[in-house]
Amino acid sequence: MGTPMHAPTLAETTAFVAVVELKSFTKAAKQLALSPPRVSEMVRKLEERLGVRLVERTTRSVAPTAAGERLLERLRPVLDEYQSALESTNEFRGRPAGLLRLTAPPPADVFLGTAIPRFLAQYPEISLDLSFNEALTDIVAQRFDAGIRIGERIERNMIAVRVTDELPLVVAGSPAYFAQRGKPKSPKDLVAHDCIRTRFASGTYLPWRFRVKRRDLEVHVEGRFVVNSASLARRVAVEGLALVQTPLLLIASDLSEGKLTTVLEQWAPTPVTGFFLYYPSRRQMRPPLKALVDFLRHEHHGASKRPKQ
Repeated sequence: MGTPMHAPTLAETTAFVAVVELKSFTKAAKQLALSPPRVSEMVRKLEERLGVRLVERTTRSVAPTAAGERLLERLRPVLDEYQSALESTNEFRGRPAGLLRLTAPPPADVFLGTAIPRFLAQYPEISLDLSFNEALTDIVAQRFDAGIRIGERIERNMIAVRVTDELPLVVAGSPAYFAQRGKPKSPKDLVAHDCIRTRFASGTYLPWRFRVKRRDLEVHVEGRFVVNSASLARRVAVEGLALVQTPLLLIASDLSEGKLTTVLEQWAPTPVTGFFLYYPSRRQMRPPLKALVDFLRHEHHGASKRPKQ
């Protein structure tokens, strides 16, 4: 008789899933709080125990083999259920606990910067891993519990919870810019101005929007600066180099301090939908995520009831 195969450990299977889903031994090691060599060893041992290669490794990439793909497909629901089973004991502890992974675009830090510290203070047993990223993130593939995005950019198979009101769009520039270039009197005047443009990952440019005769119209502006970072666009506008069209929320402090001034107010377009927190509908909601959803929903309702400045 042959030597009996030792059963793979939960740690080994968890390491394998992390490596394949993050496509990196280094990222998996960081998520698991282990060293990359240790994670590599765990995956190698799993392959030895099963007698089949699960991961193709090159100097540039990590990808599952056909056997690895099939194993991942079967393991993922099991590990999710395992996590849920462990967290189901939270109700006996009285307070939600555990790690919560969240992704959001950098502009969201305007409201998260005040909400998140209060959330962490209210739930001391919850740890938060918050990743800011301009690009749209696949929260399922990247193993995030939830994401925050503008409502128009959320896939329909997600559950979405509003966390801000609609966001009015404004055109703004610095006093120094207007002193040198003058103020546009209508959207047509923008052809003579330097306008900051935003380009999506697909290569298409985001047009500026205005409301003319009760209709929202798109205007394709020109300018020397193209960027996909709202915070950097704001800084360039504050420095007096160009005009920017951006949600009012993102430059409210600059307006109050006189660093920026709005123009073309009478052509302001329909506000954008605002930020939503979203998460997969098919996944059972973990207690830390439920706590965050309830907290942000309450924060939004409280902000909506406060008088406008």
